Amino acid sequence: MRMSRRTSLFLTAFGVWSWIIWITFARNLWNSDNAWNDDGSATPFFWVHLLLAVTSFVLGTIIGLIGWRGLRASRNREPAR
Repeated sequence: MRMSRRTSLFLTAFGVWSWIIWITFARNLWNSDNAWNDDGSATPFFWVHLLLAVTSFVLGTIIGLIGWRGLRASRNREPAR
């Protein structure tokens, strides 16, 4: 399957954007008062949102890699004349 350069750029940008957003989210989650009980243990709020962040990291990475591979493949293709 071939992907346009525009689509490849979009997918790569989406992967980068996902990492930027979810790293910020994970930092904010870690520092949140809702994430920790008084005894220092993690709350269900923390675990649910950590699962969300990890899932988004994984999907963002996969989507970004698909876009990156599409960009690399588009460089190797001969231009139509």
